[in-house]
Amino acid sequence: MVKFDVLTVGNAIVDIISRCDDSFLTENGITKGAMNLIDAERAERLYSLMGPAVEASGGSAGNTAAGIANLGGQAAYFGKVADDQLGKIFIHDIRAQGVHYETRPKGNNPPTARSMIFVTSDGERSMNTHLGACVEFGPEDVEADVVASSKVTYFEGYLWDPPRAKQAILDCARIAHENGREMSMTLSDSFCVDRYRAEFLDLMRSGTVDIVFSNTQEVLALYETDDFDLALDRLARDSKLAAVTMSEKGAVIVKDAERIRVDALHIEELVDTTGAGDLFAAGFLYGYTQGRSLYDCGRLGCFAAGVVIQQIGPRPLISLEQAGRELGLI
Repeated sequence: MVKFDVLTVGNAIVDIISRCDDSFLTENGITKGAMNLIDAERAERLYSLMGPAVEASGGSAGNTAAGIANLGGQAAYFGKVADDQLGKIFIHDIRAQGVHYETRPKGNNPPTARSMIFVTSDGERSMNTHLGACVEFGPEDVEADVVASSKVTYFEGYLWDPPRAKQAILDCARIAHENGREMSMTLSDSFCVDRYRAEFLDLMRSGTVDIVFSNTQEVLALYETDDFDLALDRLARDSKLAAVTMSEKGAVIVKDAERIRVDALHIEELVDTTGAGDLFAAGFLYGYTQGRSLYDCGRLGCFAAGVVIQQIGPRPLISLEQAGRELGLI
């Protein structure tokens, strides 16, 4: 019995988003455009240096779940928070989005994860993440009935950082495949790919993962090449289905010999790229689980991503379902 379109699994993180200039990044040793893992001490220091900020529940897979629910899909989420103020904020926010979320909080030490996101004038975001309670996510948090009743289970590559999460993901894959469901992952970022290249490739080649999401930089890093077409060819060989985002150039869907190009949504102003890849995955997976063509899935992905980059924060402030209907996409 299908209960959910998509179950997402990831690091439950509260995003703290602030604007800055490039000199701030340089002065504070922040790698632009990357997700930098930091300890509690550095987290406190960067927080003290931030200007006015917006706080919102985030985390890559959490953003994707919220996007799917916003589009009108049935979404569920696994991710670990602490029993503290930020944890309560996260729980309230994701449930308020219409996402099924029942992962049990664990104490208050370590605290709920937080990511300080510095947005520069070009819309690029540089994330500085203290994983906190995220590292406590493990096999005991896998709700087998939710996995079994979800058409697709999607997880973020960032989950390969906390060690116990790996076994939880493998358990999800086993349960999903035993019930005729599919597994999907996002490569998350090129630095994550560099850390786990061999393991990510094994997940794809072994059939543990059925659908792969990537951006241009990540797929080039995965295959250690500067040749984009070569990287796509290797991706087609190693995966059953993949979607690669290309910023303002849109996206390309890769399946066997097919290369389906999809244009980016025309936008009025680039405000903040936080959540763009997460919302692309939301749109694509929403379309995929509704039985839409791969081209339509790509269009829905580009639409959702295009909406979220015109605002601050990774959770759409409008109804994607309503906007999508007005554009004839839903």
